[in-house]
Amino acid sequence: MLAILDYKAGNQTSVRRALDHLGIPCSVTADPARIESAAGVIFPGVGAAGQAMNHLRESGLGEVLLRHVAAGRPLLGICLGCQIMMEYSEENETPTLGLTPGRCVRFANDLTDEDGRPLRIPHMGWNTLARRKESPLLAGVPADAAFYFVHSYYVETAPEHVIASSIYGVEFCAVHGRDGLWAVQFHPEKSGAPGLRLLSNFYAWCVGPRLNPEDKPC
Repeated sequence: MLAILDYKAGNQTSVRRALDHLGIPCSVTADPARIESAAGVIFPGVGAAGQAMNHLRESGLGEVLLRHVAAGRPLLGICLGCQIMMEYSEENETPTLGLTPGRCVRFANDLTDEDGRPLRIPHMGWNTLARRKESPLLAGVPADAAFYFVHSYYVETAPEHVIASSIYGVEFCAVHGRDGLWAVQFHPEKSGAPGLRLLSNFYAWCVGPRLNPEDKPC
């Protein structure tokens, strides 16, 4: 089973529907015991970093995530979850979880496209990815696949942590992490077949032979 973290930051239902469509067992939960017994955790979210971090701290769910990752168990951050996995967010000047080194910054207000036309913030729409390294998370996803983005902030991290980037007036990190600890700035659950393949890849990693024998999926 995959646990979809319920930390009052929205978007859990659409992720669950995508997993249900794939036949992947899952549960939207804030119960530490269910999270700790899950084969992997999906950390979604929309909204503001400050409010989300307040709830993670007050509920203790932030510590649950830190323990989960420290134990080597799989985690996939989506959108706001992707940003909160960094050390700091400019949004609300918020210290965040620090699962990946780096920070989250806002798109500049004067961004333009390649023809010099102003770009609107937030970035909303479909973008392709430029892959910087191979990753099991993107296995079988076509190189020209487009994913759906909705965000005003993006991640800045060291090049060795960048799996794929995209462009919206500026090149930005769209996928970061390492094997078993991944984050995507876009919404795979809203990105059609490529997004579903990404979610399937994450589940395959979670239930694959990389888990310890005692960590059998529920």
